[in-house]
Amino acid sequence: MSAFEVNLSVAAEELEFELRGHASVPWSDFLLNPRRLRGSDFLMRWSQGRWSEDLLIEATNRTAHYFALPYGPSSTAPDDVREFELYFERLDAAGIGDMKRPDLLIFRKSDEATVRSLVAAIGGAEELPFVPEESDVVRRLLSRAVIAVECENSLWRATQMPDFGSELRPMRRLGGELGLPKNAVLPTVIIKEEDRERLRIWQQARRVRIHIWHVFYDLAFGISFDRVEELIASGRIDATQQTFQAPGGATSSKAIYKVYYHYAYPLGKLEEEPSLVADHITDPNGHILPYVRFEGGRMSLSAEALDLLGHSHHT
Repeated sequence: MSAFEVNLSVAAEELEFELRGHASVPWSDFLLNPRRLRGSDFLMRWSQGRWSEDLLIEATNRTAHYFALPYGPSSTAPDDVREFELYFERLDAAGIGDMKRPDLLIFRKSDEATVRSLVAAIGGAEELPFVPEESDVVRRLLSRAVIAVECENSLWRATQMPDFGSELRPMRRLGGELGLPKNAVLPTVIIKEEDRERLRIWQQARRVRIHIWHVFYDLAFGISFDRVEELIASGRIDATQQTFQAPGGATSSKAIYKVYYHYAYPLGKLEEEPSLVADHITDPNGHILPYVRFEGGRMSLSAEALDLLGHSHHT
C-alpha cells in the first residue's frame, strides 16, 4: 500500500459515522486521474487532519515561549487536495514513503531565528521529509526540539460522548486493572500498533521525546509516548483490532490502542469551534465530489501542557 493510501486510511467505524444518513459512495465512479482520491469520507479525513494540525500549530505559536514546526510527511504535504497524492507519490519514488516521523516539532521561541534559518536553508518545511535525518541540518533541528508531536483527531464532541465522565473500574478482561467495557464510548488517545513500533525506533534514535496530541471538536488531550508504552506493558490498555479502508478500496485489519483520556493530560479547550463548510472538487470528466471542510476554530494550550513543555528535555 502506498504512503498516500496509508496516510488517508479511515477506520470502518469512522466511515459508518461520517456517512450515516447518506447513500453509499460508489468509489469506482470517482477516479481523479492520475490520483486515486475517492469518496467524500476520504476528502473529509484529509480536511480534518489538516485542520487539527493547523489548530495545534496556531495554539502553540500563540504561547509566550514556544512555537511549532510541521515535520512529518503528512504535516508538510500541500494544502491543496489535488496536489496531496502527488506529494506522496514523490515520497514513494524517493524510497522514503514508509518513513515515520512525528507530525510536529515544538521549539522554544528563543531558538526561533536559528530554527527558521535552518529550515529556509533546505528550501522550506515542505522539503523536510526529503532530507535524511542523518543530515547536519536535521540533526541541528532535533537538538533544539523540546518535544515531538504525533497528531490524531476524532469527529466527536468529547464532552457529549456517552461515557465521558465515567470513572474507571476493575475489568476482568484487563486482569483486574481499571478500565471500562469494550463498547464504552468516550474520548481516547489513539495509537496504531504499526506506528507504535516505528515511533519507538524514532524516539530511541533521535533522542527527542514524543507526545501524542489528540484533538476532538471541543477538547484536546495529550500523553507522552513513554506513558502509553507503560500503560500497554502493565495491561491497563489492551489492543483492539480495527478494519481500515484506503482510498483505493483496499481494506486491512490493524491493532490499535485506545488510551482512556483519564490517563492523558488536558491539552486544551476550543475557545472558538470550527465551521463545517461545504466544498467540492470536480474530476477531469466533470464529476462533482462534495465533502465537508473544516475551517477556523481557536484553541489555547492548557496550563498543564505549558508546564509539561517547561519541564521537557531530550531522552
